[in-house]
Amino acid sequence: MRVTAKPINTHPTEIKLHQVSNIIEISFDDGSVFQLPSEYLRVYTPSAEAVGHAPGQEVLQVGKENVAIKEIKPIGNYAIALVFSDGHDSGIYTWDLLYKLGAEYQTLWANYLHNLEAAGYKRKEPLQN
Repeated sequence: MRVTAKPINTHPTEIKLHQVSNIIEISFDDGSVFQLPSEYLRVYTPSAEAVGHAPGQEVLQVGKENVAIKEIKPIGNYAIALVFSDGHDSGIYTWDLLYKLGAEYQTLWANYLHNLEAAGYKRKEPLQN
């Protein structure tokens, strides 16, 4: 699912991976703290595999309820790459995108769930660790 993030003037001060809950906690220097589930980050991957190369080419990501983040790789001073348990590793999450994903979590997650329903996909509850 395509998300466009406008430039922000804030940067992460800390990024923690909570492996049991499959959540990344990101603290920014403006005081914002976001807890982003692995499934959410996976379905909103900015990779061309999911968003295509132009608007209208997006591919709805399904079956990602139990995906976990295996590794976080720094990309310069502007982003991270996430390695997921389903083998996906090509999305580069900029600070701007991560901030937007955190700040607009409720709306974006509801939009994703709506799109799943519209596509006829019944989301399964994630397994409890």
